[in-house]
Amino acid sequence: MKHNFKGVISALVTPFDQGKIDLKSLENIVQYQLKNGVDGFVANATTSESPTLSWEEVEQTYHCVRKITKDNVPVIIGTGSNSTEQTVDMSKKASQLGADAVLVVVPYYNKPPQKGIVQHFKKVAEASTAPVFLYNVPGRTVVSLSVESIAELSAEKNIVGIKEASGDMSYDLDMVQKTSADFIKLSGDDGTYIPFLKMGGHGVISVMSNIIPAVCATWTKLAADQKWTEAETDFKKYDKFINDLFVEANPIVPKWMLYKMGLIKSAEMRLPLTELDIKFHNSILSLMKEFSLV
Repeated sequence: MKHNFKGVISALVTPFDQGKIDLKSLENIVQYQLKNGVDGFVANATTSESPTLSWEEVEQTYHCVRKITKDNVPVIIGTGSNSTEQTVDMSKKASQLGADAVLVVVPYYNKPPQKGIVQHFKKVAEASTAPVFLYNVPGRTVVSLSVESIAELSAEKNIVGIKEASGDMSYDLDMVQKTSADFIKLSGDDGTYIPFLKMGGHGVISVMSNIIPAVCATWTKLAADQKWTEAETDFKKYDKFINDLFVEANPIVPKWMLYKMGLIKSAEMRLPLTELDIKFHNSILSLMKEFSLV
């Protein structure tokens, strides 16, 4: 593999301006995060409003991010869907585009059995020339990868890691114990990031790193240096901040925050998501002031 994919990886928001991708704002947030210690990016993630992006827009986003990062920083593309055929096709396209890896979510809505999920990921791994990351997020997909399925898939040559977003620490510990140290384990749950690192995780694919990249980089460095007390104490200070990032469906809150920070031109969302409800404006703004973000 060209990159090790460890550390802080941001699941990028997609800034819009009157219905179109605002590339200037996208450049702003990528540069802001790079300057503040982010190690990589995911385009076409949940945080990117991936269900509403066309493939042409995914390409547009990727090229914009790659132009800034060059080849020094990994750029992952989300290619998962609830159709194996469609996921294979998108993973091939992402590979041809130059993605450093693809992030493939557990098929949602269909409620496949474990053997179907395993076969789905194996088909994608065979078709993709880019390394594959599993993405387990049962809060969105209903079904979850079992630890046994993860262990089986981790033996596949082109499946290199997982974004695990259940937030279930006992499940995560079981997964860490049943997969090799070479299998890259990234947290997909911001609120349990430090505990995840402490049990053997390698990094995070994060929402919060869009807003507080330098803080996330500091926590990761403290963890790497085994300074757990310091990391845990500082992480605790951000409990409410992290919780409030999700008072409405992601990425409604982080996009509004980035707008208030002056990093993107608009907090515009694509339907069926809508901009942050006015009832949350004062509390979120107060929180941002507390952490010197505005």
